[in-house]
Amino acid sequence: MLRRIYKFYRQHFYAINGAAIGLIVGLSFVYFGILETLFLALCIVVGYLIGKQLQKDKTFLKNILDKILPPGSYR
Repeated sequence: MLRRIYKFYRQHFYAINGAAIGLIVGLSFVYFGILETLFLALCIVVGYLIGKQLQKDKTFLKNILDKILPPGSYR
């Protein structure tokens, strides 16, 4: 049974994931409102970009903190 479900999911991967994302976005519009949902989406995108950059360069966050804060104050 689980094998059939997994096979179906693999065949319809993009459609199922697109529907799930649409459901989440729609529910968040209803529950939070448009502005709060857009702010949440912006925070998710910024978090994704920072995480992606950290995966490439492990010292990225340290370099950013050095520019913002006095050197050594966050250690």
